[in-house]
Amino acid sequence: MKNKTIRYYLLIVLIILTVLTGCGLEVINKNGEYGNQLIVHFLDVGQGDSTFIQFPNGETALIDGGTRKSGEKVVKYLKELNIHKIDYLIATHPHEDHIGGLPQVIRNFEIGKVYMPNRTANTFIFEELLKEIKAKGLKINIAKGGDNIIDESNIKFLILAPNREDYENTNDFSIVTKIEYLNTSFLMTGDAEKAAEEDMLKAGYNLKADVLKVAHHGSNSSTTIDFLKKVKPDYSIISVGKDNSYGHPHEEVLDRIKYIGSEILRTDELGCIVFSSNGKGLFLDKNIIIDEQVYIGNKNTKVFHSKDCKSLPNKENQIIFKSIEDAMNNGYKPHEKCLK
Repeated sequence: MKNKTIRYYLLIVLIILTVLTGCGLEVINKNGEYGNQLIVHFLDVGQGDSTFIQFPNGETALIDGGTRKSGEKVVKYLKELNIHKIDYLIATHPHEDHIGGLPQVIRNFEIGKVYMPNRTANTFIFEELLKEIKAKGLKINIAKGGDNIIDESNIKFLILAPNREDYENTNDFSIVTKIEYLNTSFLMTGDAEKAAEEDMLKAGYNLKADVLKVAHHGSNSSTTIDFLKKVKPDYSIISVGKDNSYGHPHEEVLDRIKYIGSEILRTDELGCIVFSSNGKGLFLDKNIIIDEQVYIGNKNTKVFHSKDCKSLPNKENQIIFKSIEDAMNNGYKPHEKCLK
């Protein structure tokens, strides 16, 4: 827990430095490039998924576009960033909550390359997407694990999945991508589930990443502990709709992420989540504030809990500790369920 506390305070320092040095997230230099910044926007599209990336070389990528009703919001967001072209458009898999907004995106922006998995769907939204791609005269590139989208000395944009074409579940066809910019990295997983994760592990890819976009909105069919141990993210982003009917994110997944010591950031709680990187460190949008990790003790039982435990004592019986060590030094024992 000591490392987690240190990471929290380092994050606060980085945010302060970002403000003091005027390192804005939308600054574009005269050559149309984003200085030396990699900027990754995890858009708040409700119960869906959409990630926009601004690379230091001036290129851009959009991974998914949320639901059909999110299309207008995604378009507005990109236009407010003064974006005119999307160099790489990635439809991770043909489910409406990922591709629904893409037809509107294609109609509003110049598009470079389109990447899709070798998986179709018999739905109106999928047919509409294909129609818009054809209307723009674009070619679909079938994504496969091991391919490179960008392969430059300082910037890598890699495809790690899908790794076969006989998955039973459409989610396992999800395009998984990894961005490497010098010493920082991001892993975007679509809705990849256990089978796809196992194939990435077997393939021996370097899965380690500073930031993980958690698969399938935090469903317990994804984000296995073996996969998480390989990624070891400092931050885990969950794109999810507030009070959704699926119960996402599932408690089992949240517990697994907490077990490896990763900080959870959710779009239903924070809205759009934006990271920037100069290749040496990560900077979180100064509008996002992460609550300090605290533990809540029960004065009667002398047991302490995580702050989101379902067995917290009444307010009048609570005592707050800033670390596990603090709680134990005061004679408290960890709760057997929430602090295994």
